[in-house]
Amino acid sequence: MAEKQVKIAKGGSFLLEPTGSYRVFTPDDFTEEQKMFSKTASDFLEKEIIPILEKIEHKQPGLVPSLLKKAGELGLLMIDIPKKYDGLGESKATSMLVSEKMARIGSWAVSAGAHTGIGTLPIVYFGNPEQKKRYLPRLATGEILSCYCLTETGSGSDALSLKTKAVLSPDGKHYILNGGKQFITNAGFADLFIVYAKVDGDKFSAFIVEKAGTEGIQIGAEEKKLGLKGSSTCSITFENVKVPKENLLGEIGKGHKIAFNILNIGRFKLGAGAMGPCKVMLAEAIKYGKVRVQFGKPIIDFGMLRRKVADMAIKIYAGESMAYRIAGMMDAGLKSVDEDDVVKQMEIIEEYAIEDSIIKVYGTEVINYVADESLQMFGGYGFTEEYPIERPYRDCRVDRIFEGTNEINRLLIPGTILRRASKGQLPLFEFIARINSELEEKSKSRISKTSGPLAWAVRACELSKRVALYASNLAVQKYALAIQDEQEVMETMANMIIDTYAMDSACARTLQLIEDRGKTKTRVQMDIANVLCQESYDRINLLARNIITAVAGDEAKKHFKNLEKLGTKGRIDSIKIKKEIAAHFVEADGYNLSAS
Repeated sequence: MAEKQVKIAKGGSFLLEPTGSYRVFTPDDFTEEQKMFSKTASDFLEKEIIPILEKIEHKQPGLVPSLLKKAGELGLLMIDIPKKYDGLGESKATSMLVSEKMARIGSWAVSAGAHTGIGTLPIVYFGNPEQKKRYLPRLATGEILSCYCLTETGSGSDALSLKTKAVLSPDGKHYILNGGKQFITNAGFADLFIVYAKVDGDKFSAFIVEKAGTEGIQIGAEEKKLGLKGSSTCSITFENVKVPKENLLGEIGKGHKIAFNILNIGRFKLGAGAMGPCKVMLAEAIKYGKVRVQFGKPIIDFGMLRRKVADMAIKIYAGESMAYRIAGMMDAGLKSVDEDDVVKQMEIIEEYAIEDSIIKVYGTEVINYVADESLQMFGGYGFTEEYPIERPYRDCRVDRIFEGTNEINRLLIPGTILRRASKGQLPLFEFIARINSELEEKSKSRISKTSGPLAWAVRACELSKRVALYASNLAVQKYALAIQDEQEVMETMANMIIDTYAMDSACARTLQLIEDRGKTKTRVQMDIANVLCQESYDRINLLARNIITAVAGDEAKKHFKNLEKLGTKGRIDSIKIKKEIAAHFVEADGYNLSAS
């Protein structure tokens, strides 16, 4: 299992390669060491965070910084920092697993994540040796705490339009920084700021700014937020702040490379981490459903509530399958690269920008879905602070805004795929030519028949890829480069691609489980994959028809007939199978697949 080799696939290639044709990393492959890190993070939350959660939520002065330092003592802040700078240098899968466990409490998760992720990784990947030696060992232990200063009042999604300016001083020793930042996590207590500014007003660049001994830094009042009330979120003003010249991070005018690559990692971690709270909320909803009696029986015995349990579990299974697949590909690529070869590391990380945006959108929408359905299962009690869903319900709403809004990420997904295809980096158009060739054949489909316990789901996945790409290609043919302005079409393309990645990842994972454990011990995973693929296949076909209607005009009927050729015979009884899925997780008291 864990020792079996994971393929270093190209980003976006899941659309073009046969489902399950190569080994992917999954949550079923965790090593004992990774499980140990997971337990350390879980134990820390149980012992140090949850007992004093109300104090955290009320922002008791100095409390969160002290907790971050305790986490640092346990090694929870140094997982992504190389060993040569007193870190642990662990894998992306390990880092993501810890993030998932920490994400159980939103306020804590965003505080820790802002420090270990966007607050530290710019130095890990783009700092020079002197900067790494100076800052990383102290960031690893929590001796100093960091934050990420990109967003401004006038530049959120359009980050490159920021107004903060940096000008070299007459003596050439400092950059003079002027401007303001908005919605900065950890700003209230951070010792270090990763600040983006335009040198001379036009060269987008990044700087490391130390708070201690630096004049001209003003921290605004804490924002009064809907959720994440225990995290610090403030504005920051820089007024004639002197930043030593040696604190330029990376190269002048290359700050966008830092910002966007770090955001890719942030998206990946945010979407993956969302699965942690989902599992907790599902368990709480099941627990409550077993003790809440209405009409003479526990509400968990009612069919519609069991359907909710099944739907939540299906989405979680797909989400974690997608997320750890990305981690595995990154880790497989990074293993062969020297830790000082930042250029090559960034190439590997950037390779999966498409998948990062996909999991960001999918994960953050799943957590909102699970929070909503869990609260619904609690009824009126779920709307009160006394019960465990109210807080995560509020906390998770901002996830769809963090790290680039889901709207922006939906534009990035098809946009990046088309850009890579046009450069010859992804054989997309060759695959589309094959689809058209298949459609010219008299038989309904030239896809070879599959056999085995997951044959229907795999075939549905393969056909869905073709449906999505067929319809998307029609849109590209109509609009050409102007397609970037057709946001409704781009959004629809993105939704089909997201569903396809979910199907492909769930099937790949389940096929591996069947091979490793056999059908008997993989029954619930097989049920999940089958239902997921049927519902996704139906949704993709509807979305494809929407695109065809929008772009094909009088030719629409011909294209609808081609979609019919890409159809699959037969259907599964999803109502019956969801009953069986729900029964498993109700009996397991939550998201527990080990009993299968």
